[in-house]
Amino acid sequence: MQLPNSRTTISMIAMVALSGISAVHAEERPFPGEKQQRKWVGDSTIYKAKGGGTIIAVPPQVAAGKPWVWRARFWGHASGFDRAMIERGYHIVYCDVSNLFGAPAAVERWDKFYDYLRTEHGFAEKAVLEGMSRGGLIVYNWAAANPEKVAAIYGDAPVLDFKSWPGHDHRGIFRAYGFNSAEEAKAYKGNPIDNLEPLARAGIPIIHVVGDKDEVVPVSENTAIAEKRYKEMSGVFEVIHKQDAGHQHGLGDPTPIVDFVLKHTAATAGNNSIDGSPSADRDCFPFIPGGSALSPAPLASWP
Repeated sequence: MQLPNSRTTISMIAMVALSGISAVHAEERPFPGEKQQRKWVGDSTIYKAKGGGTIIAVPPQVAAGKPWVWRARFWGHASGFDRAMIERGYHIVYCDVSNLFGAPAAVERWDKFYDYLRTEHGFAEKAVLEGMSRGGLIVYNWAAANPEKVAAIYGDAPVLDFKSWPGHDHRGIFRAYGFNSAEEAKAYKGNPIDNLEPLARAGIPIIHVVGDKDEVVPVSENTAIAEKRYKEMSGVFEVIHKQDAGHQHGLGDPTPIVDFVLKHTAATAGNNSIDGSPSADRDCFPFIPGGSALSPAPLASWP
């Protein structure tokens, strides 16, 4: 029997060590929150932090590169798209920032959650963002601040201008953005409809589902403006109109949304190049139950 030389032995040890690090990094680190007993889709597993501040749904079979959908608002509601994507091996995640209306503090929370999922769980570099109703504000504002981290955007009756909903004179808008008057809020030029250029430059594909009779988040004040401006920037922006619907969400058959996302993200959603090792900065771990950095505010009223 021939024994391996010292160089071979060192190489074997290094390979084993590296494979162990990779396995712990990608699979073995626990997700924050309590593991829910009730299954969601097939054998998928849900981890929910105390108070619902963060939720992570783990698919039964994780797709190569660990692609993921980042949903904003109404976890579990009109979830056909989420269910279809989890069946395709995507994680579905949620981080509650509903009462911040897409303000800089909300973007900062999402930045930390993104860093946590990337460094501690090896999620793909680019996420598919899903903004439902007011969730449109955080999805678009985070994408504008981080266009290189976005594979695609799916908006469902999304708010793209807080002057349309809940209104520039809303107290929640004052608190979230630090405005001192309705006039200051009305003059604000940082809403999603005003800040589409970073998304267009990055080539982010967008699809919306809207109800043409929506009186809560009117299409004419939100999606129609964004669609026109984005296409003028040569961006991909597709809209599915439900002619007789109001502010209802989703499609009976989510296939058109799924097909759009998969078509336009085939080369990006599963990209998983990570520089460095898991972070030791505890600011990347505000999601463990008992932590205070992401204690969610009470859910505000519709939408």
